[in-house]
Amino acid sequence: MAENVRTGRCVVAVDGPSGSGKSTVSRRLAVGIDARYLDTGAMYRAVTWAVLRSGVDPADAEAVAKVAGEIDLRIGTDPQGYGVTVDGVTVDADIRGPEVTGAVSAVAAVPAVRTLLVSRQRDMIDNAGRMVVEGRDIGSVVAPDAELKVYLTASEAARAQRRSAQDAADVTATAADLARRDRLDSTRKTDPLQQSADAVVLDTTELGIDEVVARLRELLVERGVA
Repeated sequence: MAENVRTGRCVVAVDGPSGSGKSTVSRRLAVGIDARYLDTGAMYRAVTWAVLRSGVDPADAEAVAKVAGEIDLRIGTDPQGYGVTVDGVTVDADIRGPEVTGAVSAVAAVPAVRTLLVSRQRDMIDNAGRMVVEGRDIGSVVAPDAELKVYLTASEAARAQRRSAQDAADVTATAADLARRDRLDSTRKTDPLQQSADAVVLDTTELGIDEVVARLRELLVERGVA
C-alpha cells in the first residue's frame, strides 16, 4: 500500500505572489514526498534573459515570441539542485539579476510565450507523475486537475522583508518592485496571477517554512496522495 501511494500520481500546484515562500516550500515539500520539482518562473526568466541577450525590446511581443521559439531552454526537476540552461549556457544566477527581474513580467505577458511554456510544463508534469509545481497560474491553467492546489500569500511587509533579505536589497525598493510585478501579473490578459476557486489559501506571514510544509503534507494525507 505505501509503495503504491509513494509512486502514484501526485501533482501539487503552488501559486502565489513573490515573497510568499513558494520556492522554498515547494522544494522542501517535493523532497518530503519523493516528487520532482518545477519552478515555472525560472522558465519565464530564462526566456527573458535570452530576449535581453538578443537585444530585443521586451515590449515587442512578436520579436519576444520569436526568441522564445528558437532557444534551447532546459530546466532540471531535482528539488535538491536543479539547473537552467539556454542554448547550453548555465543561467541560474543571471536569471535572478535585477535586469531580468525588471523585464520578466512583460515577457511573461506575451501570449505566444505562455502557450509555448505551458505546453512544455504540462509535458513535464505528465512525464514526472509526482511533481510539485510552483508559479502564478499553475492551479488555474497549467495543472487544473492537480491533486492539491495551494495559494500561498503573506503581508506586503513580510514579502518585501523576505525578498530584500534574499537579494540583499533595500526593503522599500523591494516592496515597490513587488507591488509593480504583482500589478502587472494580476492584470495581464493571458493567464493572470489568480487564486483558483478550489485552492487552499495559506497565509505564511506568521508561519515558518517547516510549519507550512507540514500543513501541506497534512492536506495531501487527507486526500490520500501523500
